[in-house]
Amino acid sequence: MTSFNWHQEAEKQWDDRVEFWNANSKNMWEEGSRKTIIPFLKKHVGTGSKVADLGCGDGYGSYKLEKAGYAVTGLDISQDMIDRAKARLEHKRLQFVQGDLARLPFEIESFDAIMAINSLEWTEVPYKGLEEMKRILKPGGQLCIGILGPTAMPRMNSYRRIYGEEVICNTMMPWELRQMAEETGWKLIDEHGVYKREVEKEDVSHFPVELQQALTFMWVFLFEKK
Repeated sequence: MTSFNWHQEAEKQWDDRVEFWNANSKNMWEEGSRKTIIPFLKKHVGTGSKVADLGCGDGYGSYKLEKAGYAVTGLDISQDMIDRAKARLEHKRLQFVQGDLARLPFEIESFDAIMAINSLEWTEVPYKGLEEMKRILKPGGQLCIGILGPTAMPRMNSYRRIYGEEVICNTMMPWELRQMAEETGWKLIDEHGVYKREVEKEDVSHFPVELQQALTFMWVFLFEKK
């Protein structure tokens, strides 16, 4: 019986998704589910800050961060994604490296802020990924992190777990991430939801936060390292 290696399987699956991701990432950041994230980050993180983009994919979000005035290092588990990112643009203020979010190749307290969008779910033990983010952040540093909401179709990546099969996606809920973060030394500063079109038409701001989160495609938090 062969043993299941989460890291290798995650790298392989994201290598296989390079073409799809590369074809869609620009639209996601410009018009789609990720269009609110960099404006949200800019509310809390001063320009000129050194930012790690963890789970950067083909680097389009990293590119937008750099254009917004940040010094950015993008990291992804997929070497093919990193190759695409480097081909897009790489210079002094925008660099890309291949690596595992649960074993980050960065020195302690080396970044002012982190952006991690839909990446913590792809770690075998999310707690370890969150602890690694804390390790590389300076005291008082900010973490802008997006987690897939209950209505997100990518959650189907974990469906086969109900048959006892090994999967590489943790279907962590937004309220679970918040509880884990607050239990492990993070302070919640701000948050907002990203909804599918059917929900965007409705005003859900009067709902309790947990119910708002239950309707989301993605929930985005801004935590501060205590």
